[in-house]
Amino acid sequence: MFNKLLFQKIDNSPLIIFRIFFGILISLECFGAIATGWVKRNLIDPKYNFPFIDFDWLQPLPGSGMYFYFSLMGLLGLCIALGFKYRVSIITFTLLWAVTYLMQKTAYNNHYYLLILISFLMCFFPAEKAKSIDAKLNPNLETNSMYSYVKWTIVLQLFIVYAYASFAKMYGDWLDFSMIKVLMHPRRDYWLIGEVLQQPWLHSIIGTAGILFDLLIVPALLFKPTRRAAFFTSIIFHLFNSIIFQIGIFPYLSIAFSVFFFEPKTIQSTFFKSKQPFISLNNTIVPNYKNSLLLLMSIYFIAQLLLPVRHYVIEDDVLWTEEGHRMSWRMMLRSRIGKGNFKVVNKNTKQIFEIIPKDYLTASQERKVFAYPDFAWQFAQYLKIDFENKNMDVAVYLEDSQISINRKPYVPFIDSTTDLAAVPWKRLQHHLWILPSNIEASTN
Repeated sequence: MFNKLLFQKIDNSPLIIFRIFFGILISLECFGAIATGWVKRNLIDPKYNFPFIDFDWLQPLPGSGMYFYFSLMGLLGLCIALGFKYRVSIITFTLLWAVTYLMQKTAYNNHYYLLILISFLMCFFPAEKAKSIDAKLNPNLETNSMYSYVKWTIVLQLFIVYAYASFAKMYGDWLDFSMIKVLMHPRRDYWLIGEVLQQPWLHSIIGTAGILFDLLIVPALLFKPTRRAAFFTSIIFHLFNSIIFQIGIFPYLSIAFSVFFFEPKTIQSTFFKSKQPFISLNNTIVPNYKNSLLLLMSIYFIAQLLLPVRHYVIEDDVLWTEEGHRMSWRMMLRSRIGKGNFKVVNKNTKQIFEIIPKDYLTASQERKVFAYPDFAWQFAQYLKIDFENKNMDVAVYLEDSQISINRKPYVPFIDSTTDLAAVPWKRLQHHLWILPSNIEASTN
């Protein structure tokens, strides 16, 4: 039974059409990042890019280098779609995109992380075996089948993403729909629909639908009687998100995943009428790399299951501390606004320097350093190095630190007596310079 689930040969049409969609979408993402100014705002303009902690050695290319970098990724996306030098193209793109993800987090987005995971998985899938330039150049490469574990790997990855996203929404500010109100408030000036988006009755629909959709969409797509209804619901849901929240390719990538849930013959007859269909004889062929594959898949999915719940082993509420938030599929769950003053003190002369953030940071970075503890800590390290270059040994404090979560009243956030430049960053531990959770007090 287990061997049949993973090692049965099935038609590869879903993987082939997904490769084409995937390549086109990542190409649009990369060229779009240049056209919309994303690259300039987040990788060229900043003096410091706030990389993931431990990855300060990853720095943007100087001058116009990042434009060439993203253009290369866009071209690689087209190569992936066309199936040209597929293996080299997908591996190179995965590495380049992972570097982009790690070198800045000011514009963090969950779909950037998902793109790393899917690209990584696609490195191992035989997606170039049909309807590709590679297969035309080398006919011996062409085949119309694949192992069924390819499908189930994608399905399980999606189930983890959606299930964790649903569970994360089951907290007070989502369940009373106040978070939906926060999300919709900046959209009040949208043409035609802006006023409708502010209505409480719509907030209750969106809040309820968000939980139910994330929880049920994968099972509904797997279950044949509900598959078509789930597919059309998915289209409506993701197009709504695309229009309202303008979150790049993620809604369209989510729709593209649907091809793995339909019968291969449906995909083949829809997209590849000229492609020779694979006639399944329920043949299960166990490859000689079975044990290695199962080991690697187990390690990968155990990591995927544990990463989103790591915040439960860290003291205090992740909504307050942000410790363990990233890479946990906690999507559109909170709005954070902070304020305070950074102060640098010369340890030898006791001279005090009041920091003007805009002298060092872009507007979006300035918003982050007062609202997110890791940004505050990294900015303190950056200031320390800057003053050390001026031959000064300094301490860095964040005074009058206050935060508003989900537009609630400001409450004290970071201990003003802690020298943030002197304390270490802990990976899986709570930082005591983050004051105890004040979420309940902020609701008053």
